[in-house]
Amino acid sequence: MSTPSDGPSSGSSGGSSATASSTPAADGTARAGSRVRSVLLISVDGLTPASVAKLGRQRAPHLHRLMARGTSTRNARTAVELTTTLPNHTGMLTGRRIDAETGGHGVLWNDARREPATVHEAAGHRVASLFTRVDSAGRRTALFAGKTKFTLHRRSWGKSIDRFRVRTDDGRLAKDVTTDLRRKKRALRFWHIATPDRAGHAHGFSSKAYLRAVMRTDQLIGKAVRTIRTTPRLRGKVAIVLTSDHGSAGGKGHGDADRLGNQKIFFIAQGPGIAAGADFYRINPDTVADPGRQQPAYDADLPPVRNGDAANFVLDLLGLPPVPGSEFNKDQHLKWVRP
Repeated sequence: MSTPSDGPSSGSSGGSSATASSTPAADGTARAGSRVRSVLLISVDGLTPASVAKLGRQRAPHLHRLMARGTSTRNARTAVELTTTLPNHTGMLTGRRIDAETGGHGVLWNDARREPATVHEAAGHRVASLFTRVDSAGRRTALFAGKTKFTLHRRSWGKSIDRFRVRTDDGRLAKDVTTDLRRKKRALRFWHIATPDRAGHAHGFSSKAYLRAVMRTDQLIGKAVRTIRTTPRLRGKVAIVLTSDHGSAGGKGHGDADRLGNQKIFFIAQGPGIAAGADFYRINPDTVADPGRQQPAYDADLPPVRNGDAANFVLDLLGLPPVPGSEFNKDQHLKWVRP
């Protein structure tokens, strides 16, 4: 299934962007001399850190290479309220918790329903996103998703998403991503890969079929990495940020938000100016703390790295200010260089 939409241009993505030490200007423009011109934000649906460790470097070489060449943690966390797909992805894009009554985005459901029609309706007010912030800076965006439920995000922020495509075939969707990388200038691409989650629900998140799905996902990511490396316009200018909406504690589900396996996820960043072989917790000791085997509350003195940090982390890489109204990483404290 394919749902394409190519909106009007929002301006060039070829302007300056921030390095780790850059400070965005008040108007959202980036410092001169910066290196990150574009970010590929990847969410691998249902990717468990345990599966990548089990596969090792030989069977999941590209994921291991991203960690070795970038800054990462295998002990990041989902949202507290729910460990399901659409609520956590909406948090990644808005930098908000889920519960609308305490400032969250309000997306509690996990299917392709059309009511509420938008994130704004779920929250009870307008909700800004990663897409609207990048678009407001005059730069182009795209969203590639493997599940139809992501049409919620097009309905919510469609005017700020220059290209939107849903395919249930992740191989074909990956070709869309790599073609777009080669042909289009964009500041932001969000790519959702559904393969591991589908295999986990069908066969179990500890099954051989699930491990094969993670291996297949690793290959798809490798194609995107090669495209960036071999395209002169992209080489040395694109950062990759990778995380997940949830893990799994075993069996064929991940719905129990109190179980560690469902909460525990990756957060990886690799690209120009990003420290190689570094750990997010070690290079951010004053702002985040490794949660061990816990799921800290939102008011913890030192929070864990969360998938909801992605929106403002990506904006920081691009030299842009945080999403208005966001909570996670709202001061863009999560850095990617050693102090």
